[in-house]
Amino acid sequence: MPLTQQTIAIVKATVPALAEHGTVVTRTMYQILFRDPEVAALFNQSHQGEEGAQTKALANAILAYARNIDNLGTLTPMVERIAQKHVGLQILPEHYPHVAAALLGAIREVLGTAATEEVLDAWGEAYWHLAHILMGREGRIYDALANESGGWSGWRDFVVTRRVRESGTITSFHLSPSDGGPVIRHRPGQYLTFLLPLPGRAPLRRNYSISAGPDTLGYRISVKREPRGAGSNWLHDHAQEGTVLKASPPAGDFFLPEQPERPVVLLSGGVGLTPMVSMLEAIAAAPTAVEAHYVHGTMNSDTHAMGRHIRELSASRAGITASTFYSDPLPGDRLGVSHDAAGFITIDWLRTNTPFQDADFYLCGPKPFLKAFVGGLDRAGVPRPRVHYEFFGPAEEDLEAA
Repeated sequence: MPLTQQTIAIVKATVPALAEHGTVVTRTMYQILFRDPEVAALFNQSHQGEEGAQTKALANAILAYARNIDNLGTLTPMVERIAQKHVGLQILPEHYPHVAAALLGAIREVLGTAATEEVLDAWGEAYWHLAHILMGREGRIYDALANESGGWSGWRDFVVTRRVRESGTITSFHLSPSDGGPVIRHRPGQYLTFLLPLPGRAPLRRNYSISAGPDTLGYRISVKREPRGAGSNWLHDHAQEGTVLKASPPAGDFFLPEQPERPVVLLSGGVGLTPMVSMLEAIAAAPTAVEAHYVHGTMNSDTHAMGRHIRELSASRAGITASTFYSDPLPGDRLGVSHDAAGFITIDWLRTNTPFQDADFYLCGPKPFLKAFVGGLDRAGVPRPRVHYEFFGPAEEDLEAA
């Protein structure tokens, strides 16, 4: 059912309060949610900590919903991203009432007397309207994944068949399904979500980009050991050859089209190379050639992952080039051998060395990297529809305005 005009008016009237108190509302909402250990286990707790990334992301999403509640078509990309994340995490319709109760409880607690019954009723109606949009989209994604060749529902067991040390911090894990059946040919750029067992704790749910091109036999993920990363440290320390991991089907709205319409620039920083390697492998294996420029920035040879593999891919097909920047080369690093340029990637370098005015740009990397290039490409005149980017974690900022 469509929202009533009264509900739309009341929700839009709460925009100033949400702009001022939104992060407090969402922080309180998560505190209420996490009182239930089973519900808390559905969330990546690391996103609740550092700088409150998930809290900010949800606050911005709620504010965007309130501002655009009378024009929900503008929120389609946000809805798709949330739905894909929910599918990876295996969020189901029975989880939505928990969030409704926590959100309305947080609004009541934070806004105090301003949270009248009329306001709470309007936000309850607004929440369930959006919830049904999300549940509908998620249901269609679940059905498509289950019915696709090699598809499955829920969590499927995968065996680590091989470990490869790619750099001083990144290790690749090659995965094959325990049941011996085929797997979904993922879209290059998508991720798998894993259920990782931790002794004495609820299993962790973690997303890791697939770092290999589409295949029907298995997947590869390449994981950076993060100093405080519970999931990455568990994988590096415990996922040996023969270890069984539980994974949900590939998900994510950041991916390379099957037939790119324009030249492609794959731009990455640090471990952000993982979805780009998947895209580059797909381009190298495609029956129709497309011009592709792989541009990667890292510190030095100790942090440089998959360098030889990338060089082999670029040499395997005309039209593919690869350029690597070292921001802090080691004494033994040699320009023209270990890397192609010293310093940082710049917009000017991209303008000179890539089909800047014609290409689609695919970006992945840490927040400062994305801030520099999403906004930088926009200011340099690259149309926004041609700039595609992926976050490792919650998207709590408008990078296009950065």
